[in-house]
Amino acid sequence: MTSVSMKRPSGDDFPEGAERSEPKKTKSRFHNDEEEETTEAVRSDSDIQKMMANAQKMIEERKRSLQPSAPVSKVTLNSTDDHARKIAELQAKINARSLQANLKLSIPIPSVATAATNGSTAEEPKPGPLILNAEGRTVDALGREILLTQHTPTLKANIRAKKREVLKTHMHGSKGVLPGKEEPGSIGDGAFFDPRVNIKSAWRTKRSFHFHEQGKFQQVASQMRMKAHLDKLQNEISQIARKTGINSVTALALVAPRSGDRKEDEDVPDLEWWDSVILKTRDYELPDGQSNLRQETITNLIEHPIQMRAPTDYLSAPSLPVFLTQKERQKLRRTTRRENWKDKQDKIRMGLEPAPQAKVRISNLMRVLGNEAIQDPTKIEAHVREQMAKRVQNHQEANASRKLTTEQRREKKEKKLHEDTSFGVNVAVYRVKDLFNPAKKFKIETNAKQLYMTGCAVLFKDVNVVVVEGGPKQQKKYRQLMMKRIRWEEDPVKSKADAPIAVRNTCSLVWEGTTKQRNFGDMIFKLCPSEVAARDHFRKHGVEHYWDLAYSSAVLEETEET
Repeated sequence: MTSVSMKRPSGDDFPEGAERSEPKKTKSRFHNDEEEETTEAVRSDSDIQKMMANAQKMIEERKRSLQPSAPVSKVTLNSTDDHARKIAELQAKINARSLQANLKLSIPIPSVATAATNGSTAEEPKPGPLILNAEGRTVDALGREILLTQHTPTLKANIRAKKREVLKTHMHGSKGVLPGKEEPGSIGDGAFFDPRVNIKSAWRTKRSFHFHEQGKFQQVASQMRMKAHLDKLQNEISQIARKTGINSVTALALVAPRSGDRKEDEDVPDLEWWDSVILKTRDYELPDGQSNLRQETITNLIEHPIQMRAPTDYLSAPSLPVFLTQKERQKLRRTTRRENWKDKQDKIRMGLEPAPQAKVRISNLMRVLGNEAIQDPTKIEAHVREQMAKRVQNHQEANASRKLTTEQRREKKEKKLHEDTSFGVNVAVYRVKDLFNPAKKFKIETNAKQLYMTGCAVLFKDVNVVVVEGGPKQQKKYRQLMMKRIRWEEDPVKSKADAPIAVRNTCSLVWEGTTKQRNFGDMIFKLCPSEVAARDHFRKHGVEHYWDLAYSSAVLEETEET
């Protein structure tokens, strides 16, 4: 068997009329990479038919040249089958590429098939030329009119409107029916709408007049006035009840039902609530006659309620005053003045008060008045001086109106000196060696009366006792008088006959404390010839221990000096 070699036909082997495939031209250096990757243009219908005819003619001639005189071997048959198979594959590839090119260019091109020999590859399709007819319309190779896709520019507002129309179409269904009004069996709104959502109709309802009945608003106004009057009466009644104590009685009356309000079955309850603690069952007696009491709950203890303070005790309780420092008083004054100024400004802005006139002085005359001062300076200056005099007069009148009269000053001074001694009286006991000087006695008595203090002064030889009663401030002022202001050392002391050296007059504070009430009246002087008479005087007022304390301290002091 002879083997037949399959050779690729040379250029001379091509029949007449067959076109030789030209080699690909080198691309210019100015071409981009994207142009290199684009597919080749699709050939026209006539060129593809010519190529198919030439390929078939070449195949037939090749078959005839390869047929030997001897019978055809299996190798020749196999090679022919291979050629046919390759041609079919090439035709399928060409059809696929042409279809892809048609999809990209949106130009319908009929399917074509190309033949290649000895493993030659098909050329990639290229974009076809633009063909126009006599009327200027785009046509294909066969003269059929082609509709090209056109891009029409539009505004964004139109795009949004188109989107809204599409959305509205989807929302209202394919037939434009509103939700709840679609035909039975339609699917239009079911996928996009919730039937529970209320949508206002596109049609505007016709408005009409609604007339009220005559006297309706008068009736409403009368009801409102009646309600306001009842509220006012109720507030007055509640305030009166709170003052007189009827409020608690009415509350108890509301809680406790009246006899007429009870039903016949509720007149006598089976068990009172205060007995439920000491009973075993919900009945007072057991049917068998047994005891129904809980013995462990009954004891010999008596519960005494807590005694509450009377309302008058709260009123009589002393209140400690709060004394501020100088900086705190200044800060409080600034804050108060600033708040008052803001309130006044707010009232002026709202028109409740007229705006005050500008405070014009000689120094700010030109700045406040401006052009008016330039036009007539003499008149403006007289007007400003008149305002200044008027302000001074108002200031003096305000001071005169606030000035206290003689009686008011006396009352104010007395009010300052008077002190509340209802919760306790401050008492001070002084001992003076010699108190027979009338000037010193006058000072002691006059200051006690001026400070509204009570007490007495007992005169006895070397033990002169002065007792004063009053408030803490009064005691402070009187202590300054007795210990500092009066110069006791100026008076000579009557010394005893056996005393070699004269003793200096002194004053000492024997005792100072608080008592429940006053024991003396106005300040008086009592001359006692003996110690017993002096003690009896104090014993009459229930404070004989004052004398005992002062006399014992005098005896001890005399003993120490000797």
